[in-house]
Amino acid sequence: MNFEESRYGQRAEDNFKKGYNCSQAVFLAFSDLHGMDEKTAARLSSSFGGGMGRLREVCGSVSGMFLVAGVLYGYDTPGDARGKKEHYERIQQLAAAFEKENGSIVCRDLLGLNRKKDVPAPAERTEEYYKKRPCGKLVRMAAAIMEQYIEEHPLEGYSE
Repeated sequence: MNFEESRYGQRAEDNFKKGYNCSQAVFLAFSDLHGMDEKTAARLSSSFGGGMGRLREVCGSVSGMFLVAGVLYGYDTPGDARGKKEHYERIQQLAAAFEKENGSIVCRDLLGLNRKKDVPAPAERTEEYYKKRPCGKLVRMAAAIMEQYIEEHPLEGYSE
């Protein structure tokens, strides 16, 4: 898929430029599919920005992609071993697709940071910030990967 042509990718990048964190940007891009109101969706995905609360672990855009996958395809019965296995396979496929394009799914690796956690206060979003950070591209890519997955795995019988 051409990531530049992804409509969900564009929505995610636009959300990021509005000030949402990476996870929120991706998760909110799929609001038309998951049907969650914006406030709830933003709150649910708010903890995962900066690689999970600026701990610089799993990239927020990847976490956002996983949240979308969970809402649309996840299992919801505790003893559903088959559903759990299938869903974890799906998550590993999505992670592998992102990693193939970027070399990692870890925030600090993607940003070239050598520290494991960061200060809690996020950097101010200036033009210089957007020029230095790959985050806009990463949210676009994560949303495009999720969009492609949905196209290849239609949401048959999906209900909220």
